[in-house]
Amino acid sequence: MSNETQAKHKIIANGEATAILPAGKRQKPITVIGTDAIRQTFDDICLQQAVNSRLAPGVTDVVLNPDAHCGYGAPVGCVMVSPTHVYPGPVGVDIKCSMSLLQTNLPADSVIDKRTRRALINAICERTPTGAGRGQRNAPKSRHVDPELGKQVLVNGASPSVCQSLGIPAEWAARCEDSQHVGHDDTHESLSSRLDMLLSSIRNFDAKISQLGSYGGGNHFGECEVVKVADDARARTVAEVFGLIDQHVAFLSHCGSRGIGHLLATGQFRALQSKFEQWNIPLPGQDRELVYAPLGTPEADAYLDDMALGANFATVNHLLINSLVLEAFQEVIPGTTGQMVYFISHNIARKEIVDNQRAWVHRKGATRAFPAGHHALRGTPFAETGHPILLPGNPQAGSAVMVADAGAAISCYSVNHGAGRQLGRKAATRQLDQKLVDQSFDDADILSNCRQYPIDEAPAAYKNFDEVLRSVKSAGLASEVARLKARFVIKDGDKADD
Repeated sequence: MSNETQAKHKIIANGEATAILPAGKRQKPITVIGTDAIRQTFDDICLQQAVNSRLAPGVTDVVLNPDAHCGYGAPVGCVMVSPTHVYPGPVGVDIKCSMSLLQTNLPADSVIDKRTRRALINAICERTPTGAGRGQRNAPKSRHVDPELGKQVLVNGASPSVCQSLGIPAEWAARCEDSQHVGHDDTHESLSSRLDMLLSSIRNFDAKISQLGSYGGGNHFGECEVVKVADDARARTVAEVFGLIDQHVAFLSHCGSRGIGHLLATGQFRALQSKFEQWNIPLPGQDRELVYAPLGTPEADAYLDDMALGANFATVNHLLINSLVLEAFQEVIPGTTGQMVYFISHNIARKEIVDNQRAWVHRKGATRAFPAGHHALRGTPFAETGHPILLPGNPQAGSAVMVADAGAAISCYSVNHGAGRQLGRKAATRQLDQKLVDQSFDDADILSNCRQYPIDEAPAAYKNFDEVLRSVKSAGLASEVARLKARFVIKDGDKADD
C-alpha cells in the first residue's frame, strides 16, 4: 500500500494486529484485523470499497479481515452488518461458497506411495468433475441427480430425504454450519413458490442441477491432507471434539453453488440495479455492485429467497462431493471410513445477534467464528469448545483448522476465509514462471490432476499464510487446532474462472 493511500484512508493501529479505518466523523470506524505487514497488502480500491460499504444505508459495522482484497462492491475478506437492509454484493455471485473437511481412518503413510495418490486422484476425478460448466456427464462414476430431486435440494437443503436419495450419511447434516436454509418468512414453502416462479425463466435447469457433486473452476479445489494437531493440551482436547485424528489423512474441499448460484445472484443484481435506475436511487460510493433492499420489501424477500435456494444447493453439493470422495478412497484403499468434521460458509448473509439486536451479518470471503459458550452453539457438539473454522492457505504452506476465542467479539464473531490474493489473476500470469511453479510442487512432493498447475492459483499469488494466521491469533480472534499438509490437489486445469 502506498504512503498516499495510507494518508488518504488513515488506518490507525490500536494493537499488534488490530486497527481502525475511520469512515466519517459520525460513523463507527471500520475494524481492521491484521499486522502492519498485512495492512500493507490492502490497496486503495480495497480500502475505498470498505469505506463505501460502511457508509451504505443501514450498515452498522464493517470488519476488514487480513485476507481482504478488492471484491464485488464490498471487499473480499470483509464483514458487513445491517439490521435493516440486505446487500447482494457482500455475498457475491458464488452464493455460499464454503469449506468442508472429511476425516478418514487412514494413517499418513497410506498416501506416501505416489502410485496410490495417483490412483486416488483418478478415482476422485471419475466422480467429481472440475471446470466451469461441467457436471455429472463429465464424470462416469458421478451420482445422477434428476430435475425433481434437484428441486428438492434447492428447497430443502440437506434434509434427511435428500441425503438418503443421494447416498449421503444423514449424520453429516449435523456437522454443517447450516444444513437447511429457509425463505424470507422462515419457511420452505416460500422457497418452493419462488422456485416455481423462477423455473420458467431458468435456461438449462437440468444441466445446472447436474452440477451437483462438482468443484467448478477458479480457486475451488479438493485436497488430500495429513492432519498435524497442535502440540498443546487445549488443541488436543478440541481436536478430539472436532473428530480430527493426528497424523491421519483428511480431505479438504472448497466450492460453492456452481451455475445455479451464479444465475440466481446475477439475476438479483440485474433486478436491483434496474430498480435503482428506475427510481433514481443514489448508489453507495456510486458503485453498482452495492445495490441493496430494505428488509420487508418485495425486493428483499426475493433476494433472501434466491440466496437460500443457492445456499441449499451449495450445502448439498459439498456433502455429495465428500460422499463421492469417500467412495473413491474406498475403491482404492478398501476399508477406508470417513466422518465429516465440519462444513462452513464464507459467502453468505445470516441472521445473528450483534450488539444485542438481530441483524443480517453479511460475510464476503469471511468465516463465522463462534467461541465456546456462544448462545448459537447450544445443543451442538461444539457448545463447550467453539465450532471448527476451516482456513485454506495454499497447498505448500498448508491450511489450518482453528477455533474461535472470546476476542472474536471485536470482529462480529468472524475471521478471514483463507490467505487472500496478493496478485490478481492477470498479474500472476504475467509475473510468475510456469516451470518454477510446477517444479515447486514436485519439490514439495504434492501431486495434482493438472498437467500444469494453474499459474494464477500458484501459492505466490496469495498472501503469506503464516502472517495471516499470526494476525488472527495476535488479535485474539482464534487459536490454531491443527495444520493440514497437502499430499495431492484436485483443481480445474482449464483457464481459471470464478
